[in-house]
Amino acid sequence: MKFPLPPVQTDAHAERCPVRDVLDCIGDRWSLLTLAALSNGTLRFTRLKHAIGDISARMLAQTLRVLERDGYVLRQVYPTIPPKVEYTLTALGRSLLVKIIPLIEWAGKNHPRIRKARKTYVPPAANPAL
Repeated sequence: MKFPLPPVQTDAHAERCPVRDVLDCIGDRWSLLTLAALSNGTLRFTRLKHAIGDISARMLAQTLRVLERDGYVLRQVYPTIPPKVEYTLTALGRSLLVKIIPLIEWAGKNHPRIRKARKTYVPPAANPAL
């Protein structure tokens, strides 16, 4: 089954804001986790899905297509029965991973503080002093 890919920004838009153009791809819920799961090497779809955890097969397939389209992931199909498909990071994907590993580590370290802040947050509408 084919799933539509998210639209790519027009060239004029992408040239004006390359950061937004890149973050549109990798800033979603699953892309960074998918890249991180591939950090230890080549994986087949089922192993990749298991490594990520609670991602659906459909969402993983769509995420992998976007990451492949943008050059972060290489999809290798072997002509066997049934077909064997493996995913691996490209040089571009590995260069991005070097930059996002510190973010992933930061998130793991600070997650308890963030969750605590969320629990104690009072929205401005509910706070008459604001």
